[in-house]
Amino acid sequence: MPKGVYNVPLPDNEPVLSYGVGTKEREELKAVYKELKSKEIDVPMYIGSEEVRTDDKQKMTSPHDHQHILGYYNKGTKNHVEQAIDAALAAKSDWANLPWEQRAAIFLKAADLLAGPFRAKMNAATMLGQSKNAFQAEVDAACELIDFLKFNVQYMNDIYQQQPESNEGMWNRLEYRPLEGFVFALTPFNFTSIAANLCAAPALMGNVIVWKPAETQVYSAQVIMEIFKEAGLPDGVINMVTVHGPDAGDVIFKHKDFTGLHFTGSTGVFRHLWKEIGDNIATYRSYPRIVGETGGKDFIVAHKSANVAQVATGISRGAFEFQGQKCSAASRVYLPTNIADEVIAKVKTDVESFKMGSPEDFTNFINAVIDEKAFDKIAGYIDFVKAQNDAEIVVGGGYDKSKGYFIEPTVVKTTNPKFKTMCEEIFGPIITIYVYDENEFEETLDLVDRTSEYALTGAIFSKDRYAATLATKKLENAAGNFYINDKPTGAVVGQQPFGGARGSGTNDKAGSPLNLIRWTSPRTIKETFVPPTDYRYPFMDEA
Repeated sequence: MPKGVYNVPLPDNEPVLSYGVGTKEREELKAVYKELKSKEIDVPMYIGSEEVRTDDKQKMTSPHDHQHILGYYNKGTKNHVEQAIDAALAAKSDWANLPWEQRAAIFLKAADLLAGPFRAKMNAATMLGQSKNAFQAEVDAACELIDFLKFNVQYMNDIYQQQPESNEGMWNRLEYRPLEGFVFALTPFNFTSIAANLCAAPALMGNVIVWKPAETQVYSAQVIMEIFKEAGLPDGVINMVTVHGPDAGDVIFKHKDFTGLHFTGSTGVFRHLWKEIGDNIATYRSYPRIVGETGGKDFIVAHKSANVAQVATGISRGAFEFQGQKCSAASRVYLPTNIADEVIAKVKTDVESFKMGSPEDFTNFINAVIDEKAFDKIAGYIDFVKAQNDAEIVVGGGYDKSKGYFIEPTVVKTTNPKFKTMCEEIFGPIITIYVYDENEFEETLDLVDRTSEYALTGAIFSKDRYAATLATKKLENAAGNFYINDKPTGAVVGQQPFGGARGSGTNDKAGSPLNLIRWTSPRTIKETFVPPTDYRYPFMDEA
């Protein structure tokens, strides 16, 4: 039991290393990348204390070189999901009863392990398996994950200190219990940090986890588990299973001890899972917590007063970093007539200067999209645009999957504000521009709000403070993360808690106390020091 009221180490955002020419981190990362690339690995499932392997070996390849085999992961079955649930529930009592500072110490150690000896390996694994360049890997797999782990400990401490008042003669206490049962973490390919945090955040609050990573992220998921194990996370607290999604769901969502879903992925999948949970609602001990961050059709709106170079850079970075495979990536742009031609010309120049290829070559800004399914979907949008008469490709439009899944960053210009690529989530390196009358700014803001079912991120560029304020108000429900004179990507833990509403999720704000408190079930305890001994109240006395 605790024998003190402990202050946790004050978190600071992890400094982003530059990987510039001649730096120590650049040479180390290149060496580790080369080492990992040179060997094949066999990734097990982690169930309780066991590393579980099967006869069903699934190949892992690099998106930018799909003939290069990184190794294999072991495909599991429904039986393995059941075993993972059993292992989680077996570990639950000891983990939930472990003093909070001991749980905190494990994840703080994990953060320091990642900041030090595991940094290059985590970044290299993300580069190899998810085709991120060195900088994108650094800000995601290293810095953001370190921040999640450290700031979450601070947030846990802050939550536990939120206590009720007590009147004379009594003591009121509020304890933040973990949920009763196990949490299912279903995680995406595009952010290594999100995959780890969707497991770690509920676990920090005393919950036990069954984790299914995306098949295209298993390579770096292995490193996440290595770090957690090295940090001293007890067996069974986080159980990683690599199974077919419907097989996992068929077991988990029918189990009476299912208590929460922590999800990042597509809107369609999330809605399906929510419905499945609803259909089984009478099965569960408690109403499950459903926390999800899903799709986006993220916007940039420029006012007529906006700076041309700033808008263009916001588009080039916001749309094309990590090949547009961010739920926050800019995907639709609204430019006023007075600056549209200049902005488009600068974006075109930017895109034409991009180098594309393997992340092993640090001069490449653009790498491959994640897999063939994504490639075919994105290429289909490009083909669609080419066949239309109300849109044109300004730059890009090429694609080739002979060696890797490479799609040229593509800028589309349309005269139709409801054009297909202005409305539908593409999740790739395509951005569509609509030019509006510079004197119809307010009407255009209404158009922005109505065009998409999503509400994740958005940005306004303006020198005019009245215009920026108007946009902030009129678009208050169109984006959970709103940016003034900046690209709509790159939220930082502790600075811009992340999440959106409408079709973009439950807006529970990863990287904030709002998310952590969802993984608790508070209990109020009232203790009366000298209880009454007579049921009668003074109002009952005779006059």
